[in-house]
Amino acid sequence: MAKAVRRYAEPDRKRCVSCGACMNECPKGAISVWRGCFAVVDRAQCVGCGRCQHICPAYCITLKQREGEA
Repeated sequence: MAKAVRRYAEPDRKRCVSCGACMNECPKGAISVWRGCFAVVDRAQCVGCGRCQHICPAYCITLKQREGEA
């Protein structure tokens, strides 16, 4: 059986429109909007579910593999 790959959300700060949709959608409360400028993800809280990526109107969130895991 293959090992599950753990991921985390990574917003592109330059493309983020700071609408807060991702923050509201996150089931773990791992996303905040820093000073009204862009979304920031707390990687320790993020479970990589991808809900934020699908709700983002700016399409600026990607899911990345956690370091040290294949």
